[in-house]
Amino acid sequence: MTATLTAPPASAVAVRVASAPGADRVRAVVERAGLGPGTDESVASGTVTVIVAADVDQALRRPRPPGPVLFVCDTVGPEGRRRALRAGAVVIGAAELAEDGLREAVLRAAHPHPSIPYPELSGVLSTGLRPDGPPAARAPALTARQTEVLRLMAEGHGNADIALLLGCSEHTVKNVIYELMTRLQARNRAHAVAHAVRHGLV
Repeated sequence: MTATLTAPPASAVAVRVASAPGADRVRAVVERAGLGPGTDESVASGTVTVIVAADVDQALRRPRPPGPVLFVCDTVGPEGRRRALRAGAVVIGAAELAEDGLREAVLRAAHPHPSIPYPELSGVLSTGLRPDGPPAARAPALTARQTEVLRLMAEGHGNADIALLLGCSEHTVKNVIYELMTRLQARNRAHAVAHAVRHGLV
């Protein structure tokens, strides 16, 4: 059984590339990828802003407009991916800057629940991420079902997709997500995933 991730069509996504060294190259790829150009005046919650930088730390220091953000960085390591995740941004390396890779990253950033491809998530988690702070401040352990749902949320699946993949009802998925949000004291799905990654829960 295959579940599909519902995302806006590429033609419906406006993309604005912030001025920076290397931005012209990214603008050219945006154009070739068939993504709608956004202007300074059109920056809004639906416009994906692309920030070009040497690394994630530099990208995080740049002024950040409202709405979804995609970092295109010369170098991206596991720690940089963690920082981008915590900031709610999607990140790709300059080496991945081809039409298909950029289009996929822009659509991930534009999605209401930005996802983390499993290979990236696995790479972040395999670098020895450990809980911070004293034991009292650490997040509680999750059940096997909660962990499964959280992993699928991290990959960007909606409730209906998760229900199909796990062979359960959408009502059950909603209950599990409610329990997750309560247990992790998360504001939304992205916050729950970031919290789980930060504390090594998935």
